[in-house]
Amino acid sequence: MTDGLLSAETAVRVSGTDPGEELLAAARGAASVPVERVGPTGATALDPLVLATDDGRTALYAGATAERAESVAAGLGGGSFPGDPDAAVDHGPGPTRLPAAGTGPLAVGVRRVLGGAGWVVPDSPADHETAGGFGADDADQAALLDAARSVPGRGWGDGATDDPVADLWETVRGAAGDAAVVVNAHGTPADRLLLASVPFVVLEGALAAARVVDASEAVVYCSAADAATAETVTAAAAAYPDPAVPLRVETGPDEYRAAEPTMALEALEGNHRLEARLRPPGPAAVGLDGRPTAVHTPRTLAQVVAALDGAPTRLVTVDGDVAAPATVELRTGATLADAVEAVDPEGTVKAACVGGEFGGLTADLDVPLSVEGLTGADLGTEGVVELLAEGRCSVAFAGERARFAEEENCGRCVPCREGTQQLTALLRELYEGRYRADALHELMGVMSSSSICAFGVDAPRPVRTAMAEFEREFEAHAAGRCPAGACDGLEMEAHT
Repeated sequence: MTDGLLSAETAVRVSGTDPGEELLAAARGAASVPVERVGPTGATALDPLVLATDDGRTALYAGATAERAESVAAGLGGGSFPGDPDAAVDHGPGPTRLPAAGTGPLAVGVRRVLGGAGWVVPDSPADHETAGGFGADDADQAALLDAARSVPGRGWGDGATDDPVADLWETVRGAAGDAAVVVNAHGTPADRLLLASVPFVVLEGALAAARVVDASEAVVYCSAADAATAETVTAAAAAYPDPAVPLRVETGPDEYRAAEPTMALEALEGNHRLEARLRPPGPAAVGLDGRPTAVHTPRTLAQVVAALDGAPTRLVTVDGDVAAPATVELRTGATLADAVEAVDPEGTVKAACVGGEFGGLTADLDVPLSVEGLTGADLGTEGVVELLAEGRCSVAFAGERARFAEEENCGRCVPCREGTQQLTALLRELYEGRYRADALHELMGVMSSSSICAFGVDAPRPVRTAMAEFEREFEAHAAGRCPAGACDGLEMEAHT
């Protein structure tokens, strides 16, 4: 295995979702030290980010241009940093994790799973090994199962959402037939960040799962829209040293519903019409190509690896009415307010939609980010916190999510297909002077209790929680007034 970037005491790193070839070329053309592209850090406000390391210190240059990158690379050496860096961190020789600055989004939370994001070369096995990686490859099955017992599945695209991962592994292992592991990366920004920046952590988790369930392969499933991410994880899979089972990467349709576990399997099997599968049996018994299958998001698998050496953490992406989104890693016990510290809200925060497209609305930011805390507050656990500033209308927001559900559902089951249409129609009635709260609650109860997959179960939540949190706004709309002043002429078509 060749030496990685972590072995270089003096180096320039270029980080960001898409820092641009011009910036990278400018730095390489001016430097006499290694210059490498690394993955994004999760703090998009800093992109493109140039990190210059020399003599036990690293300087951070946020929002770098090609000219600035060239100047930094040309002047690096002797322990001093050219120009005016946004921050400089003393860390001593050979840091294996991104040296976090004392302020800004990189200072929020911890960086265990995300330790290498923005610091290691994503497809370098040498960097991953130097950073302490590949430990799961040497762990026995008992240790892996113990770690998996402490990790609830992360995200609605996971086969063990909010339940201990070990329970699913034991079910798959006990099922008849050749097993498979599917990494469902068709999900949140945090999932994409892991694969773009630290893919070996996720692949380690996938291979650990494969060993426990006695699978014959592990498949990484990405959205076709995430071509760069798929390319990175493909390179990492090809470079993985002696994987326990073959690794392959496949892409699927760029549709929200394609992340639902059984629809992900449909996409991987080449079916053009994506519909949720009837259950039972679930994927743990009859999954990919009829085999017992463990379906997990990258967040879940990364946390299983992290749990081998300590308590799991939680990755949270904060977006919405913010200057720039950020993905942060928080310890158990953190709250929504802790996550919000990573961003600069655009105005006063009115509420947060917690849990992705079908998350719940809350004005209380003191809710713990645990499964129990979030579900107890009727919020989602998807790992996305969308901030709504004052001036946003809760009725309009609920209507937009209802229309999204109506347009994006797979059409397989009546409660979801017809329910989302009726939900949108009942919300439209608000703008015609009628607020039928009882009818809305009855409909949403039927959808949540009888839909065949998480799409239909969760789709009513934005409306249900908006009604609970902002009841007066719903009543005001029926009376012909939008308290937020956001619904021009109270025309519902703009919002549903």
